[in-house]
Amino acid sequence: MQPKIGHRGSYTYGQFHQKSRKALEMLDYSPALMTDMYEYTMLDACLRDGTANRKCVFEIFTRHLPLGRHYGVAAGQGRILDALEKFHLDDNDLKFLADRKVVSTETIKWLENFHFSGSIKGYREGEMFFPNSPILQVEGTFGECTLLETLLLSILNYDSAVASAASRMVTAAKDRPCMDMGGRRTNEWAAVAAARAAVVGGFKGTANLLAAQMYGLKAIGTAAHCFTLVHDDEKSAFESQIAALGKNTTLLVDTYNIEEAVKTAVDVAGPELGGVRIDSGDLASLAQRVRNQLDALGATNTKITVTNDLDEYALASLQTAPVDSYGVGTMLVTGSGAPTCAMVYKLTERENSAGEMQPVAKKSKDKATVPGRKLAFRSYEYSLADCEHVISGSEDKLAAYQPEDGWKDLLVDYVTNGENHSEYQGHDAIVNAHNYRAQALAELPIGAQSLMKGDPVIPTEVTVL
Repeated sequence: MQPKIGHRGSYTYGQFHQKSRKALEMLDYSPALMTDMYEYTMLDACLRDGTANRKCVFEIFTRHLPLGRHYGVAAGQGRILDALEKFHLDDNDLKFLADRKVVSTETIKWLENFHFSGSIKGYREGEMFFPNSPILQVEGTFGECTLLETLLLSILNYDSAVASAASRMVTAAKDRPCMDMGGRRTNEWAAVAAARAAVVGGFKGTANLLAAQMYGLKAIGTAAHCFTLVHDDEKSAFESQIAALGKNTTLLVDTYNIEEAVKTAVDVAGPELGGVRIDSGDLASLAQRVRNQLDALGATNTKITVTNDLDEYALASLQTAPVDSYGVGTMLVTGSGAPTCAMVYKLTERENSAGEMQPVAKKSKDKATVPGRKLAFRSYEYSLADCEHVISGSEDKLAAYQPEDGWKDLLVDYVTNGENHSEYQGHDAIVNAHNYRAQALAELPIGAQSLMKGDPVIPTEVTVL
């Protein structure tokens, strides 16, 4: 049976969501200090000179995809909404800022009841993005928007890197499920974020129990080599595991001799054995031999899982091998060589001294930005995406803009006047993003699924009104 990402036992969604919120509240940290210090020093200076309350629009985008990639997958928006709910400073946080003289006493008072009251819109989780795609736009006062920079970038850069790598791996794996096993290869909290992002990117589940608890993900795992080694012999280890987990469990067969282990596994469990796992060696040839051996022993329904430092290229090389599922670790949680998407957070519009909204832009060499708030659409020909259209201009001009027939609006509202759109949080939002990614990828030209290095699969056209 294929694992289902939506498995939540007998919980209703309401019950699960309540439990997941409690799990999130257990995390004892303040996102309000997941910042660079200059965000608070800028706030302090702007409160002193009166510009902190100027209305502003910030934008998150990337100037380029990782070298050779054809698309990116946006992920992390749901985690941003979770973080915003906790983005406030308690007495200890305020004391820390005061003791370190990071900000003035007046700014401490301003921060005492801080709550983001602005609005956020952006690309859906699971959506494809390209260079200059306005992945997230944050609107509010300069004071409140500037405090969010590092938090938003750290979430989107990492989660999108993992989701993008996961999507490439899922493509390479074809219809065989991929599972996250990368928790031990990264920071402990990054492991939780990676598990969630991997599912957005197309994975079916995770070995990380905290991620499974917090987000209602399918949890997987049986035994490691040490379990076999602690027993007097392999048969004893297999008997113990089957006694504890049942015949449908997956036995690890490469601790000693794979052929002997497979024979022992079927002797102990019978032809009803659920699966075997191979974690070393030439995985393709070993899987073929193990499949033939299992069939000869009558275990024709026993599944084969392979692990061992897999990436999208290794998965592609295994397409003709009789493998049923994959466990992926290091290369998943490190973005398969691209652990960040190089996203940046830039001011694109601000209120001037006359109270009028004014587009602004950097002109720095190789770092110039496009002024103004944005709309984003994708156009299609013969049901395949052919261009990303980014439209920049004033609020009035964008409100009057009429896209061409058939263009898809890529932006959704995440926060409106400080209130989260909760449909983008929790388990169901992850499932929706998981499904949406597959749909959005299928709408791109087939070259997007190539593992060969190349340019973004569709161009981005920027129009300034």
